[in-house]
Amino acid sequence: MKPLSVEDPEIASVIHSELERQRNNIILIASENYASRAVMEAQGCIMTNKYAEGYPGKRYYRGTACVDVAEELARERCKKLFGAEHVNVQPHSGTQANMAAYFAVLKPGDTIMGMNLAHGGHLSHGSPVNFSGRMYKIVPYSVRRDTEMLDYSEMADIATKSKPQLIVVGASSYPRIIDFKAVREIADDVGALVMADIAHIAGLCAVGAHPSPIPYADIVTTTTHKTLRGPRGALIMCKEELASSIDRSVFPGTQGGPFMNSIAAKAVAFKEALSPEFKEYQFQIVRNARALADRLLENKLDLVSGGTDNHLMMVKLLKEGITGKVADEALERAGITLNKNMIPFDPATPFVTSGIRIGTPCVTTRGMKEKQMVQIADMITAVLRDIKNEETIKAVRSQVKELCDQFPLYPDLTC
Repeated sequence: MKPLSVEDPEIASVIHSELERQRNNIILIASENYASRAVMEAQGCIMTNKYAEGYPGKRYYRGTACVDVAEELARERCKKLFGAEHVNVQPHSGTQANMAAYFAVLKPGDTIMGMNLAHGGHLSHGSPVNFSGRMYKIVPYSVRRDTEMLDYSEMADIATKSKPQLIVVGASSYPRIIDFKAVREIADDVGALVMADIAHIAGLCAVGAHPSPIPYADIVTTTTHKTLRGPRGALIMCKEELASSIDRSVFPGTQGGPFMNSIAAKAVAFKEALSPEFKEYQFQIVRNARALADRLLENKLDLVSGGTDNHLMMVKLLKEGITGKVADEALERAGITLNKNMIPFDPATPFVTSGIRIGTPCVTTRGMKEKQMVQIADMITAVLRDIKNEETIKAVRSQVKELCDQFPLYPDLTC
């Protein structure tokens, strides 16, 4: 068995280039993070070779004693981290976790209330191009035009009229606190279940940097690779009475053999997340986001809802006269990686957009704090305000490299 550099030097070269890209760019994509060396070691371990359909102690294959231990550790650590009654760590992705959750409690054609994708929701919360929008009747709720924040009174009115079987709460680009208690009360009034998708804010919820949905939601789904800083993957938490339905819906309902190497890596990430250092890290993510947002506002840029309470913010570019597509392409050339994003009531298409989304998990993992957030905000502003000037972009690229060198990433890692 040859090493990768010998077996496939082309892929080895691409991986090395990706390492250098991550090291030498300021990554502000709100849904990304840097997994630890320990998580990556587990992700690349020999458990990738093991098929293990079923659950610990109830597998359809022999030779599962070791992977059973890994999965039990992942489940128990996750239950402790979130205070959950039941956990399934097998979902491969957030969308697959949501699919399994829907299949566990709904029938095709049932009504789901979910956040409008264009206002901050996710594809799997009812977009017509996603399975969720094709299989279920979707009734969307949105943010207010004046505040650009959720209006729980309006949500209650929509729920009363539509009588959904399930209310999905959670977002991929909503910068404010979500009131899970208010959603629970709305659901109780109309006899609906509540599913909270906390893929973006799971790390914050785990340590109290954002209110947790666990006391209020029947089902909670999340990815493991965003603020949780684990491997790419997902999980489902639920009340004990739904445990068997959720487990059957994951396997054999929507998946076959789980990725046991990923489950081992999830276990590592949950252990890391139980540490005092992780708690401080999550609160620093929020402090950094607020510092970055405050500086952007000082620089007279417009933010959706006027700021942030969590790990991300949305810059509205209408006043600047540029599109999100133009902005993120220019910033990428300057060494700042983020993404174009729809803003509420956006006049542009999803491929162009009138906004950009900015998140602080990656830069916080590198050790950057409020002082560096001010610098980054000024770099972003410089590019946006002089977007056609390649000399400005070049100057910012130099500043980015200098800042990245001060906060090295994976200094001992070689590919």
